[in-house]
Amino acid sequence: STNDAVIEGIGRTGRLVTSAALILFLAFAALASGPGTDLKILATALGFGILLDATIVRSLLVPSLVSLFGSWNWYLPDSVARLLRIEQSHRHSEQPAPEPEPPVPAYAGD
Repeated sequence: STNDAVIEGIGRTGRLVTSAALILFLAFAALASGPGTDLKILATALGFGILLDATIVRSLLVPSLVSLFGSWNWYLPDSVARLLRIEQSHRHSEQPAPEPEPPVPAYAGD
């Protein structure tokens, strides 16, 4: 489901995105400590933009919008599908996925 995809995506990429944003912010902070006024202004603006993107947009706004839009996130127009040569036969199926069989415990003596 879409909510499972959001949870999985944030769980897998959350630390990576935060680390990359922090590294990029520190690089811009180092540039902001340089002598040129133009460079200071540009580096400061870009640094705060990176922090805003990593904290507000990627960790709050995108997951909430993906959850809100639900199945519309996965909509692919037929013209784009033809362009990409993707079959759309599974697109309109409303059947839920079958339940997986429960795992069978394995014993050391078997």
